[in-house]
Amino acid sequence: MVKITEVYPHSLAEKHNILPLDVLVSINGNEINDVLDYRFYLTEKRVSILLLRDGERLTVDITKGEYDDIGLDFETPLMDKKHTCRNGCIFCFIDQNPEGLRDTLYFKDDDSRLSFLHGNYITLTNMTDKDVERIVKMRFSPINISVHTTNPELRVKMMKNKRAGEVLKYLADFKAAGLNMCAQIVLCRGVNDGEELMRSMRELSSYAPELTSLAVVPAGLTRFREGLYPLADFTAQEASDVIDMINAFGDECLSQLGTRLVFCADEFYLKAGREIPPSEYYEDYPQLENGVGMLRSFSDEFDIAIDELTPLAASTDEREVSVATGVAAYPFLKRMAEQLERMTEGLTIHVYQIENHFFGQSITVSGLLTGKDILEQLKDKRLGNRLLLPANALREGEDVFLCGMTLDTLSKELDINIRVCENDGWDFVDAIFEE
Repeated sequence: MVKITEVYPHSLAEKHNILPLDVLVSINGNEINDVLDYRFYLTEKRVSILLLRDGERLTVDITKGEYDDIGLDFETPLMDKKHTCRNGCIFCFIDQNPEGLRDTLYFKDDDSRLSFLHGNYITLTNMTDKDVERIVKMRFSPINISVHTTNPELRVKMMKNKRAGEVLKYLADFKAAGLNMCAQIVLCRGVNDGEELMRSMRELSSYAPELTSLAVVPAGLTRFREGLYPLADFTAQEASDVIDMINAFGDECLSQLGTRLVFCADEFYLKAGREIPPSEYYEDYPQLENGVGMLRSFSDEFDIAIDELTPLAASTDEREVSVATGVAAYPFLKRMAEQLERMTEGLTIHVYQIENHFFGQSITVSGLLTGKDILEQLKDKRLGNRLLLPANALREGEDVFLCGMTLDTLSKELDINIRVCENDGWDFVDAIFEE
């Protein structure tokens, strides 16, 4: 049972006199506990809704389009509380946060419903056989799974959860049901790399084609690891070795399965000092949100966008802008900025790499930049009349950095107009030239 908080104007729910504060008990006799139940059982042309109003039961019958909503909202998007993580992963980034951040940054979610709704990765450790049966029944996919290793004993060690090994059986259940899966391995130096990585890739490939892709990403290590499991960053040579192993196995998969299946995060290429593969390597970019092929996609979009800038090449308008980014992406954006300057008379672009003093200099991605670091490192720099910042440095849907500083505060402190850019080559070019 879940409490209704809002009934949308002119909706079917309003038409049938459903009210805010009514309690939704069931749909067509099926108990409603969360958003998965609600969405699944609402996909009928005729729904009989059982409500609880002031302690009395009330039935409302509605005829509608098969997949139409009826116009209700609830206290939370999930309709109940998020499921918290029950693991103690040796690489957990949240455990490496300093004190004093907002409370939400210390919450560990491991909720299968968020996997379907927002693409979050789950570990399966807080799922039961009943949960899996419900997912199979409802045909929800893809399921995004943080595997890390297929060695049951090692998975228990890495995740500090006695169920971590046994729940790997659910992969076979999902495959048998024909549900698509995406997987990731957070690679820890000296723990699940080398032969353990090869074992995991081979065993996970047996779940194809239902397993559609596997991303291998390096563990992010901040400077706040005192008392935590001793982990170290990959060296350039070790990162190169990881790439070679994954690419060799990917070649094998391409020959046997018609897909590379396994992909390295861009961070490994940057660490190794190697060129990012061409776009065809990434197939349809199945792990883009995991930082796999993001730089290649950005670069290709940029190339297409500048093809449309030919008329601007003769422009004599003086234009001076600045770009701030993480250490990892700096060389790419610097080259792009120089290319734009060469083809556009009167254009000056200052590109600044921001070192991550807040989390530690081993953190080089732009998504973990803080307003504090940006402010400290740009306050004496020449910025022109506009500063471009990456959107992923801000909390999704808000103008707030991880450190709590707002975008407005940073803009005022630097006395500069700030333009937030999506991780998109088109938007980057637009942001440079827009008035």
